[in-house]
Amino acid sequence: MTVAAEDGARAAGPLAGVRVVELAGIGPGPFAAMVLADLGADVVRVDRPGGAGGLRIDPDHDLTNRNKRSVLLDLKADGSVATVLDLVERADILIEGYRPGVTEKLGLGPEDCLARNPRLVYGRMTGWGQEGPLARTAGHDIGYIAVTGALSMIGAADGPPIAPANLLGDYAGGSLYLVIGVLAALQHARAGGPGQVVDAAIVDGTAHLTSAIHGMMAAGGWRDQRGTNLLDGGCPFYGTYETADGGYMAVGPLERKFYAEFIELLGIADQAPARDDFDSWAALRAAIADRFKQRDREEWTAVFSASDACVAPVLSLREAPAHPHLAARSTFVDHGGITQPAPAPRFSATPGAVRRAPVRPGADTAEVARDWGVTSLVEGNPA
Repeated sequence: MTVAAEDGARAAGPLAGVRVVELAGIGPGPFAAMVLADLGADVVRVDRPGGAGGLRIDPDHDLTNRNKRSVLLDLKADGSVATVLDLVERADILIEGYRPGVTEKLGLGPEDCLARNPRLVYGRMTGWGQEGPLARTAGHDIGYIAVTGALSMIGAADGPPIAPANLLGDYAGGSLYLVIGVLAALQHARAGGPGQVVDAAIVDGTAHLTSAIHGMMAAGGWRDQRGTNLLDGGCPFYGTYETADGGYMAVGPLERKFYAEFIELLGIADQAPARDDFDSWAALRAAIADRFKQRDREEWTAVFSASDACVAPVLSLREAPAHPHLAARSTFVDHGGITQPAPAPRFSATPGAVRRAPVRPGADTAEVARDWGVTSLVEGNPA
């Protein structure tokens, strides 16, 4: 289970007691640190005067900074790097998302930090990785998923590739692989091994996500052409269909028994072409589309509710929290006036929680100085 707790509540979750230093950045790094914080880690974000740049939103609404604490340090000012190293000495994990070589120039590179704390897990989050021809060039999610082949699979066969926001590259191929990496390295260190550097590149993680597809392609079960395969919209019983009111239903009854229930509930069992006749797939798609256009989304949702037909309404971000199943599971929680996804996954003995609202830069300097025993945070802090 997961819960929403009052701000400042005692840390919960399986990572309670794990200390993380996050050098403030944007995108996948902060999200990875949020995941660790949601699971109970004590994440201290080192913010810089003026912010981290990039996409700016009100700090009170930046959910990737929930459950963290923040100190404000100008890393180019005298004494600030030494203060960060004081935090590093007491940390289990450090996360940074700068271009290769930036932390080394600051005096906070892996060698500097591991010399101070040999058991430290030093997590590096980048798009291109720490080495390679593009390592020091700028980039964004769309470019990373483009070169890995992942973007080529998304979209209609007769249309352009469609970027799935920044969920596939930044967060799935980036943040979550960084989390896997630093937790694996932490386990190694706690078993008596040395600290180490985790090079989490979005291109590596996104490519890794396509492993099963590469296997199917090698076996002749996947065409390297968008919108022509079983799981990419090429199949008439795995895709989306518009309803009478302009909504959409997601359809996915791949298994025969589920498909039989689908066409029965849809009302086309006596007229649908055979599902295994690939030459009739266009006609099958047309029959399904025509039938869905005869009722609105709410009506079709009621028809397929609680069935095994593998059909669901396509909900918007604002609609999703009210879905009966998600509401019953408290998949979304309200905290600090913001409806937001609850921590995931769930743990029976050590549940995670939303404990703190998104942190404001520098808001917790005195508290962190006390809890971590780093007096230099408050003694002559140049920020």
